[in-house]
Formats: sequence, C-alpha cells, structure tokens
Amino acid sequence: MSREKRLKMKKIETAHLHQFNQLLRYVFQVTNQDLQKVGWKEREITLAKLPILEQADVLGWFDGEKLVSQVAVYPFQVNIFGKTYDMGGLTGVGTYPEYANLGLMHKLMGQALANMRERKQSLSYLYPYSIPYYRRKGWEIISDKMTFEVKDFQFPKTRKMLGEVERVSLDNNDIRVVYDQFVRQSHAVMIRNDLAWEEYWRWDPEDLTAAIYYDAGRRPSGYVLYWISNEVFHIKEMVFTHEEARAGLWNFISAHISMVTKVVGNTFTHEPLAFLLEDADIKETISPYYMARIVDLELFISQYPFCPHTTDRVWIFKLNDPLLTWNQGIFTLRVASDGSSELIRGGDQYQTELDIQTLTTMLLGYKRPDYLAKIGRINSVEGVVPVLESLVDRQIPYFSDYY
Repeated sequence: MSREKRLKMKKIETAHLHQFNQLLRYVFQVTNQDLQKVGWKEREITLAKLPILEQADVLGWFDGEKLVSQVAVYPFQVNIFGKTYDMGGLTGVGTYPEYANLGLMHKLMGQALANMRERKQSLSYLYPYSIPYYRRKGWEIISDKMTFEVKDFQFPKTRKMLGEVERVSLDNNDIRVVYDQFVRQSHAVMIRNDLAWEEYWRWDPEDLTAAIYYDAGRRPSGYVLYWISNEVFHIKEMVFTHEEARAGLWNFISAHISMVTKVVGNTFTHEPLAFLLEDADIKETISPYYMARIVDLELFISQYPFCPHTTDRVWIFKLNDPLLTWNQGIFTLRVASDGSSELIRGGDQYQTELDIQTLTTMLLGYKRPDYLAKIGRINSVEGVVPVLESLVDRQIPYFSDYY
C-alpha cells in the first residue's frame, strides 16, 4: 500500500504523549540538555505537554500507528477593544521531513480552523516560526516585542512613592489580581485562565522572582517578574495599572545597582522605554511577535465594537481567504452612528478588495487603514479609507504570552 493511502487523520489522545513530544523535539530541535538548563527533570520534560492533549484540540496524521504530523489548538480568550473573544491558540505544529510536501499540514490546518469555527472561536493566534508560511495560510502580524537594555548609570533616579514593593512567591494571588486589572484596560491581550497561566510559567528559570507594588491603600497595582544572572537583571514582564506603580517598580529595580551592571527586558507595545528615562540613549530593538487570523468573519464582526461616529457608515468589500471558503466573497458592512453593526453576504459593486490577513491586522489595530492603503494592501475606490479610519479604535495590541 502506498504511503498516501496509509495516512489517516485523527485526534491525538493522551496515549500518544510520547510520540507527540518526540515529534515536537525533532521539529524544533529541543534536547533534554536544553530543557534541563532551566531546571527541568526528566519526568517533568516528559509530562510538560500533557495539558495540551488533555485540554486542547489536537489533530494528527498517522502512518499506521506512527504519528507523523500534528497541530494543536488551545481554548483561550482575548480582550479585543473591551470585548471578550474566544480564541484558538495554534501550537505544536510539526511534520517529519520524510512526510513533507504531501499537503498534510495544509489539511490539518484547514480541519483545525473548521473545528475552531464549530467551537465559536472566531479568532486564532499563533507564534510564527516562519512568518511567510503562516501568512500564506491567512495569519498576519498583530503584535510586537520590544527588547531593551539599560546600563546601571542610566537607571532612573529614585522617586518618593506613597506605596511600597514586596517580593513574593510566584503563586501569590496578587499577581493575578494585578494582571486581571491590566487586562481590562488593554487590547488584544490574553485573558489568562488556569491553562494560560500554566503555559505562561512553563519554561521559566528556577530563580524567577516576583515583586509587587502596593499603593498606599495596600492595593496591588503592578508587578515585575525577573531573575538575576551574571550581574544582569532580566525582566520577563512588567505590568502596571498606573504611572505610580511603574515608577515604584523602577525604584525597586534601581535599588539593585550594587548587584547588577544592566537591566535587560521586554515590552510588548509600540511605546519605547527610552522616552521615559532621563538618559534616553539606551539600546532598543523591535521585532514582530504574535500573528492572528479571523476564523469566522461573520461571528467576529457580530462581537466587534466599532467606533461611534456622527453618521452611519456602509462598506462593501470583497474578501479573499487562502483556506476558508466561508470567509470568501462580497460582504456589506453597515455600522450605525452608535457603533452597532450588521454584516450581510453580497452587495452591489464592491468598493474595496483585500485579504483576510489585511483585514485581521486592520481590525486588531496593529496597522491603520491609511497605511495599509498606501502600501497596496487595501485596494479601494476614493473616499473609502477615511470611512475605514473612522471604524477602528486606536489602541495598540499588547500580547506577552507564549505557548
């Protein structure tokens, strides 16, 4: 029997855990030594991805009993301009090289997206190991990761604060309290359930430490997660809900000046840290981070909070999607002055043609309509781009998770 006829797509169960891990290790070239460097023991390594098989939708191609290609989708939620969206977090993507060029992953992704649609997950996020590959499948960049380096002589001067910082254990519930507050005022951010928090902590070094800023009323309003190694203060994430907490956390970091020579960390917005420092001559680099795609356009639009305006607006557009037929065709979007909307299939002569990648990054606010039109990603008749500009809020996406 030929290889193509032997191959069967089916759900991956917990009984396939060893094969699932082996395929991931091979594809991403992760060794036991790599994992043990961050304190993992052999049994922990083996069980690390068990939650995926227990809680996620995991599909694979099998050649007989051998798993040869796989993809997993986590059940997550994100905050899109104040609205809670069910999101399918794509991960665990891989195929053994001897089974490449058979269209296995293309079919797996198509089925995974169809399953997301059935589960009312109108959005999908993923971390791209190849941006061109995932763009061809309908995903587009929607967030950035900015890495910074601040030398010890550039640390901000200590400011008198009414609150105080305390070092706490990583399981301190106030970390979640701060994050939940932060989520409510942020856009495109992960709403972390227990599974999301497990993934968030999964690959951290053993000496990761947490410090929380408490205001004068003992309310937690910011935290920094960090570790110190070779005289470098490494920031995993700094979250704060107001300026006082940000300044208080930097007071705490600056107090390490006798222990460290520099601070290295990441931020996940377009706002450079440099502007906030007295000595702004610091090193900052920016790179694309997560990608997203709209899975079900009609469901996505039914939840989407368009901006209010002085008048009603109508947009007729032709949408192209490389994988999903239900997202293809001509649509008419009617948005009332209060921001409520109606999307119907069909319409008279369309004003705009674009693809699902462009529509996703535009509606998530990563790139503005006028910019997308200038670079040729939106092809519209005259007068449409200002209408699109009036539809989308101007918040910058923030996404700091990794799974």
